[in-house]
Amino acid sequence: MSFYNFSGDADPILEDEHFMRLALEQAQMAFDEEEIPIGAIVVCQGRIVGRGYNLTERLNDVTAHAEMQAFTAASQTLGGKYLKDCTLYVTIEPCVMCAGASYWMQIARIVYGAKEEKRGFSTKSGNLLHPKTELKSGVLAQECGELMTRFFKTKRGY
Repeated sequence: MSFYNFSGDADPILEDEHFMRLALEQAQMAFDEEEIPIGAIVVCQGRIVGRGYNLTERLNDVTAHAEMQAFTAASQTLGGKYLKDCTLYVTIEPCVMCAGASYWMQIARIVYGAKEEKRGFSTKSGNLLHPKTELKSGVLAQECGELMTRFFKTKRGY
């Protein structure tokens, strides 16, 4: 996996934007494979330990979301099922399933780009995240949302 040297005094806004751009690269890979373009990166202490993008069509599996792919990769890299010291960067707000998985993995932080008005976890009542999970939204939201818009315009032919 990749290392990035963000010191303890690094600008957290720049760090979040950096990793969100890498999640956008994953989303572009999904787009190129005609999958819904959502990408995810899991970072632990400045190191990418997991990455993924939607594979629901290729795997014929509705649970093969970007976050789930990244969580599995991170768990394998770290050798454990808990991601207590990790941050998930994901281009679109996680769905209920992925928020639930993040709860069980006890991820420390979730940073997402664009809001998902129809299926995002925040559309449901109650907090679906682990009580210790910090949440940040809107990082590169326009870029993340535009990729989704472009994908669905292409699929719908307008």
